[in-house]
Amino acid sequence: MKLSTRIESIPKYLFAELDEIKRRKIEEGKEIIDLGIGDPDLPTHSIVVQKLVEEASNPQNHRYPSYEGDVSFRKEFVSWYAKRFGVDFSPDEAVVLIGSKEGIAHIHLAFVDSGDTVICPNPAYPVYSIWSRFCGGKVYDVFLREEKDFLLDIESVPSDVLLNAKMLWICYPNNPTAACADEEYYKKIAFYSKKYGFVVAVDLAYSEIYFDENKKPISFFQAVKDKSVPAVEFHSFSKTFSMAGWRVGMAIGNKEVISALRKVKTNTDSGVFRAVQMSAKVALENYDKIVPAIREEYRSRKEKIVPVLRKAGFKFRDPEATFYIWIKCGGDSREFAKMLIEKYGVILTPGVGFGDGGEGFVRISLTTNQIDRAAEILARVSV
Repeated sequence: MKLSTRIESIPKYLFAELDEIKRRKIEEGKEIIDLGIGDPDLPTHSIVVQKLVEEASNPQNHRYPSYEGDVSFRKEFVSWYAKRFGVDFSPDEAVVLIGSKEGIAHIHLAFVDSGDTVICPNPAYPVYSIWSRFCGGKVYDVFLREEKDFLLDIESVPSDVLLNAKMLWICYPNNPTAACADEEYYKKIAFYSKKYGFVVAVDLAYSEIYFDENKKPISFFQAVKDKSVPAVEFHSFSKTFSMAGWRVGMAIGNKEVISALRKVKTNTDSGVFRAVQMSAKVALENYDKIVPAIREEYRSRKEKIVPVLRKAGFKFRDPEATFYIWIKCGGDSREFAKMLIEKYGVILTPGVGFGDGGEGFVRISLTTNQIDRAAEILARVSV
């Protein structure tokens, strides 16, 4: 048996590797505190769970769902989007996803042919570059520099790369750096998109995890106010509503881009279980009852660990959004992460796992209720 070259060329998925290390340490009887993977530990709200029980009991929901998602769910999502970001979309300009990761992967199939260029931030969520390569595309990395506020510097990309680019990825609030973007930044990206004709793919998974009501993260279309820009945004119920295991997300944006993604999905999967869609719809309807408490919990965790990290000598920017802290480790991030596991039993994500541009950093995730214990241990770490 011989694997395809596309599979052989892909490195081991970062988070699967971390899971393996964690499993081995637990088998050895070690106390492990996992600040690595961004897997929300807060339970899904009971309002949503109760709705799932109700809808799962309805035999009509046991049949195949619609490919693009139930129209009532899409209507509720575009209504929420208009309220949150001030931009009106029709339900036809949105499509339901089996988690945003699925859409992030499949959008490449709609636009990237062999030899095409995809401009990717580095460090970044690995799926952007992996699926670019799955489709035969060439990845052009743009390193996210601290002196540039971890913003992808579109002006640094050579014109010949831009001319051959089919897609550009951005993610703000950013994973892993926790950086945020403003209106002027998005307008600049839109200008280059229209000039060179590439699709702007926006991973907006962390838009609702923020810590200052006066500094709410904005969306691409909120800034640009032009739906003719070939762009798409990916939204995650996993992060916003602590529904990671439910596998439901949403893509919204330019009608032609959404239509192309819908065509891929129609020929790939059979949609999201309708009972889950109706439960996600109820989550949107109860946004104000559910999400502020989730934000407050992450804020509390952040405020517990940030002073400890400062006192221990770690260098980092206090995040305004996401549930991550991107800290300097002063050298080889894998070795630093390995030392933390071996000596302290704490798992952090080595920055290099997000790409070469992440070397010298590690990422802390606040998605654990052991944050007090983690702070106690990290206070003993020297950097």
